[in-house]
Amino acid sequence: MNEERVQRRLAAILAADIAGYSRLMGDDDEGTLRDLKAHRVALIDPKITEHRGRIVKTTGDGALVEFASVVDAVRCAVEIQRGMEERNAAIPIDRRIEFRIGINVGDVIIDGDDIYGDGVNVAARLEALAAPGGICVSRVVRDQVRDKLDFSFEDMGEQQVKNIARPVRVHRVAMGFESRSIAPAISQPAISDRPSIGVLPFDNMSADPEQDYFVDGIVEDIITGLSRIKWLLVIARNSTFVYKGRAVDVKQAGRELGVRYVLEGSLRKAGNRVRITAQLIETETGTHVWAERYDRPLGDIFELQDELTLNVVGAIEPNLRHAEIERAKRKRPENLDAYDLYLRAQPFAQVAMPGDAGKALALLDQALLLEPDYAAAHASAAWCYEQRYLRGGLLPEDKIAGLHHARAAIESGADDAATLATAGFCIGLIAHDYRTAMEVIDRGLTLTASSVVGLGFGSVILSHAGETARAIDYAERALRASRPDFMTYLAYSGLVLAHYVAGNFTESAAAGSRAAQANPRFSYPQTVQVAALVQAERLDEAKVVAHRVQELEPNFTVAAFVRSHIGRADIWNPIGEALRRIGLPD
Repeated sequence: MNEERVQRRLAAILAADIAGYSRLMGDDDEGTLRDLKAHRVALIDPKITEHRGRIVKTTGDGALVEFASVVDAVRCAVEIQRGMEERNAAIPIDRRIEFRIGINVGDVIIDGDDIYGDGVNVAARLEALAAPGGICVSRVVRDQVRDKLDFSFEDMGEQQVKNIARPVRVHRVAMGFESRSIAPAISQPAISDRPSIGVLPFDNMSADPEQDYFVDGIVEDIITGLSRIKWLLVIARNSTFVYKGRAVDVKQAGRELGVRYVLEGSLRKAGNRVRITAQLIETETGTHVWAERYDRPLGDIFELQDELTLNVVGAIEPNLRHAEIERAKRKRPENLDAYDLYLRAQPFAQVAMPGDAGKALALLDQALLLEPDYAAAHASAAWCYEQRYLRGGLLPEDKIAGLHHARAAIESGADDAATLATAGFCIGLIAHDYRTAMEVIDRGLTLTASSVVGLGFGSVILSHAGETARAIDYAERALRASRPDFMTYLAYSGLVLAHYVAGNFTESAAAGSRAAQANPRFSYPQTVQVAALVQAERLDEAKVVAHRVQELEPNFTVAAFVRSHIGRADIWNPIGEALRRIGLPD
């Protein structure tokens, strides 16, 4: 009797699944299946074919794909994730289909059209480690493609994964946009209902052990910067530095420190350059929320410390907020407290449109009933009323409520940069009191100089006040301090008007386009973009954007738009004339 010979081959394996698939199906099973089929037909299947991949099998929420070339596999994965980022841009966050992808190279067993083996299993485990919209690869994949592709990789260290005997060295693909990390629900934080973080000692990867002082200085500065974010509980240096020189399990460190998040990193110095990596990890599951690498020349060491600290702190704050919002959305409604109600309101408030503002206010009102002096909730409510006032008919009751909540936020939240910035912004636009607005916003920036929210709101107020140079400076500082994410639309909203007032119509139109990419549902920067395109005599493009404005605001009129921003008639009357010229209703 002849035994059948097992067939094997070396292959690159791509494993993918949909983040939150069960929730999506529970909310709308028919719509989810319809959207998934559309994504497959328009993007996913054509990309796999283009890069010579073979779909081995599909499940309801995932797929296994085989490639002969690991370069093709990685290139295909990146193009799929970038394509999904574009396709999801106009879709609410809670309805987006987002893939997690893992890629491995290994020996596989052939059984008809199917494949098996550790090579496949590792790819599946890598996929489980990826953030929604992200890609994780094994070290062998990274080593084979890093000199052949333009993508960079972030080292996530060795990970112990289910049913694989040895730890797997994992690398995250950095694709030029930030994948949306979702922190899982946590039933009870160990020490506080506030989000909490411990900054571990960074590893000195240089050959020179004397560089430890520089590494420790960076970490101390990051701890100091994070400590200025008043809603964030930061563990003191003397507690976290007990881990110096030790191999750290972040889950264990999280339990020992009683923190929800851990920041870890490393430094490598070579010649006159230094490379620092930083990773933010949710400790309950080891999920990577954010990661970045900084390469800089080693000039003035203290200036370098300041620059790196500013960038790290500026990037961590919005990512922590986003992770906390997602955590709150997944908690059982009967367990929500004022903080969670506030977080659940933020995705609606941040869209910055009247219809969504009403949904946010329903949650914020509940939060304020539980905690009447909750400054952040007052600030968010003020922003929602500002949206309803300016783009919902200039109703006096919305103006009164907006100013009431803004003042309550300032009285209760004098030590939080984002709260002060939001409240000041609302006073500026509702009452056209730009001087008071900037005093409040700048007070917040003295607390957290890298606050993306503060710099973004400040750029908008300064542009309305006609202070174009300062407005552009604030916006550019906000963009330098933050990875591309949803909230960058605030900075671009400042730039679109600042450049318009300065007569830089091409730059204004470009900023309007960037604002629309970050927040497609926010009509204001797109309206100013129409005027800029008209002034630049790009009338065909202006008509396209004008049509989009009317889709976002079916009752839009030029007169109402100008009247709502009439703090500076010399700015807004010419904008109104340009809008009428393209045919928008008066």
